[in-house]
Amino acid sequence: MKIGGFQKISLLDYPDKISAIIWTIGCNLKCPFCYNTQLVNGKTDIIPEEKILSFLENRVDKLEAVVITGGEPLLQENMYQFLSKIKKLGYLIKIDTNGTYPDKLEQLLEEKLIDYVSMDIKAPKDKYYLLTGKPVDISNIEDSIRIIKKLASDYEFKTTIIPTLLDRQDILEIASWLDGAKRYYLQQFKNNTPLISEKLQDIQPYSNNYLENIIQDIKSHFTICETRGT
Repeated sequence: MKIGGFQKISLLDYPDKISAIIWTIGCNLKCPFCYNTQLVNGKTDIIPEEKILSFLENRVDKLEAVVITGGEPLLQENMYQFLSKIKKLGYLIKIDTNGTYPDKLEQLLEEKLIDYVSMDIKAPKDKYYLLTGKPVDISNIEDSIRIIKKLASDYEFKTTIIPTLLDRQDILEIASWLDGAKRYYLQQFKNNTPLISEKLQDIQPYSNNYLENIIQDIKSHFTICETRGT
């Protein structure tokens, strides 16, 4: 495992659970609004897997869950083995993914190695390439959505709304695409940290009121539909 970051405790990243967070190195996309630039570009030191597992073993009675994010975690070749080791310690596992590896995702869900999936929905289908920085096979995205709805015991979809790239109509299209999903979060764009695209650094986020009005328009598509980061 190529691990580039580790947070020993979080009260926010796994719903209603005390968790630790693992950041994996590398991503197959280059989303212009991404703020994990060092992880995406592989410019960070590697934390030994054994060090992480030792910490988790010693915190079994204090932590409930482990969140694995990135980068794109499913790029890691030995993710199956790593999750199996964490599961043997008794932890719940949440994974963040961009949805471009549906076969790996399906295997991990079928093996009960993931308890919660958080998938980024970058844009409506016809604008996906504008938000990923690299070509994406949209059929993989659709397969991942289907797999998550079918197999995940708990999950969420989320979209970061960036002025000049996405607007209300785009979110309406995404909501129709995801219709019937359990959770959907509309995330506020943050420009207070270095981004992949320097051009976005000076873009001001939409107002919180703008996001809340969109939520009112789309909430009927989901069981839970809220803003995040406002």
